[in-house]
Amino acid sequence: MNILSAKYIISSPDVESCPPADLPEYAFIGRSNVGKSSLINMLCNHQKLAKTSSSPGKTQMINHFTIKSAPEKNNLKPGDYSEWYLVDLPGYGFAKVSQSQRKSWAKMIENYLVKRENLINVFVLIDSRHTPQKIDIEFVNQLAKWKIPLSLVFTKADKTTQKEANNNAKEFLNELRKTWQFLPQHFITSAEKKLGRKQVLDFIDQCNTEIEQQQKEEELD
Repeated sequence: MNILSAKYIISSPDVESCPPADLPEYAFIGRSNVGKSSLINMLCNHQKLAKTSSSPGKTQMINHFTIKSAPEKNNLKPGDYSEWYLVDLPGYGFAKVSQSQRKSWAKMIENYLVKRENLINVFVLIDSRHTPQKIDIEFVNQLAKWKIPLSLVFTKADKTTQKEANNNAKEFLNELRKTWQFLPQHFITSAEKKLGRKQVLDFIDQCNTEIEQQQKEEELD
């Protein structure tokens, strides 16, 4: 998949204020300081799209971006182009904010995840430098209880050895195996080295293709 354009649309304080649910939507979420903004910028090949900050908790609302993409081939036709939403969500680990603010963010995130009808997949970002963290396991299990499709994105693989990143990802998946019958798709990434970019974008492209095919079949019925 080639990203042709990526544009910021709006930051919403709640799911009711989000743009119309008229495009496939892919959300990105993780603990504070997991490298979410850097990953989004890397995927979109736009270094200033999502705001990065040295202090965690920069993202405080539901941030929508419109992405226009196309397959990696020559002689593209009008029907080859796809439009979809990329959503940057606040971290579930939360920065140093008040208890009331934490509860407010948590409710906002939950309402979005449960009620957003065009949400196709949630990419949960996990820091590959660390062994499985309880907060990440609990969040992924909660998404499963809500029956929300998800994928795991292990970030910052360039900040540790390849062996350690792979081992930590394997340990995380082994933790899920204790209660999961089928494991979610996972990717190992590095925003700095663009590791995993093609794999994540190909996954989104595959999802979009399946949605478009389903829509065509429904039109024929």
